[in-house]
Amino acid sequence: MTEDQEYIYDSLVNQIKMGFFPVDEIKDMILEQVEDEGMEDDVSEKWINTTIDSEFKKHLEASKNWKSPTDTERLVKAFNELSESNIIALHNAGYTTSEGEYEVVEVEIELRKQQVQSDGYCFYHQQDLERAIDPESRNLMIAFQKIDNSDNSVTIEVGEKVAEKLKDNGFEIIWDGTALTKIEIPNFDWQKVYSDSDEDLLNHNRVLQFMVL
Repeated sequence: MTEDQEYIYDSLVNQIKMGFFPVDEIKDMILEQVEDEGMEDDVSEKWINTTIDSEFKKHLEASKNWKSPTDTERLVKAFNELSESNIIALHNAGYTTSEGEYEVVEVEIELRKQQVQSDGYCFYHQQDLERAIDPESRNLMIAFQKIDNSDNSVTIEVGEKVAEKLKDNGFEIIWDGTALTKIEIPNFDWQKVYSDSDEDLLNHNRVLQFMVL
């Protein structure tokens, strides 16, 4: 593989391992990335499609040996339970913390249309997920806060609820109990393979089913 191909290979493998998008969408995303970065001469569309098909097949085969519940399944359960406790809990929310916070506000707007106001929120974003997938780090960081809040004690209270629910679902956590530090789940084994039949975790309004009675 050329240097450009290695770079794109890492990107497409990440998307496959994250498990949020079907193969056809990943192909479109990667082709767009190649074009945006001016790599068309070195990375062909045929190479992209063949490589994605091959890597998805490998990932699908590997998934047959996963033990259920996976860490990912336990995280989904914990986040669903947090939403039932009136905490907005979002998966893969944006690419950065600020984008994740924007996604939270969008959900809060929908909640308030139903006369519901959240007691806080938590999420991880795509960069967090990339670090969790990286075999050299394998930690997942969870941000938390309450909308329109500047009181550290309120923030910490939200953090405690999130931390407790994660521990209830079998996760070890690292957190110093302060308002300024994210909750870390070390040695997180992200295992997810895309399936049309799975619930779309990127539909952040899915939490409304848990939060609106």
